[in-house]
Amino acid sequence: MKRIGLIGGMSWESSALYYRLVNEHVRDRLGGLHSARCVMGSVDFADIERMQIAGEWDSAGEVLADEARALVRAGAEVIALCTNTMHKVARSIEDAIDVPFVHVVDVTADAIRAAGLSRVALLGTRFTMEQGFYRERMRARGVETVVPDAAGRAVVDRVIFQELVRGIVSDDSREAFRGIIDALLADGAEGVILGCTEIELLIRPGDVSAPSFASTSLHAQAIVDRAMR
Repeated sequence: MKRIGLIGGMSWESSALYYRLVNEHVRDRLGGLHSARCVMGSVDFADIERMQIAGEWDSAGEVLADEARALVRAGAEVIALCTNTMHKVARSIEDAIDVPFVHVVDVTADAIRAAGLSRVALLGTRFTMEQGFYRERMRARGVETVVPDAAGRAVVDRVIFQELVRGIVSDDSREAFRGIIDALLADGAEGVILGCTEIELLIRPGDVSAPSFASTSLHAQAIVDRAMR
């Protein structure tokens, strides 16, 4: 198994989920006491969030590219970014390394297509929902995405940044998300992408009446797939 390099810290709650899922996949495949050969770099999310708000995406990309280089120097043979939103700067990471990079959007889109769907709802941070980097890459792989209205996007973004990244999981917020998802399904979406790692702390498979695509879980499985080639 190749050594996995995880770029984390955005938030550390989501990084902990990635670490657990990657190790669970390795254990389930190899059995016994097997676990993943991995290294993780964890950035200060406060710095990254400031760059997001200021629109300093190039600077954020440089920070994450530096983390990727450090992981490669530490022996990583496969690199993954433990966040959806910062895949906006994935190209900066890919250009900085000479080992495979596992892209969360590609993995999620492939799972949607394999399920026979082509039009799904997308929940994530406001950057993920409102900017084109996620939706355009989905479209290139044959998947159309729809997002909540402005009020719904504000609720989703608020819950992510004010609750989930702080480890707060609220039943009220779960119900609010379910209402937003139900409205998108009623408007023609065939399923829903949980397009922010922390959303998987709030929404479980049984909470949604249509197929849900948990990007973190799908990504973790693909990371292990790539490491075991």
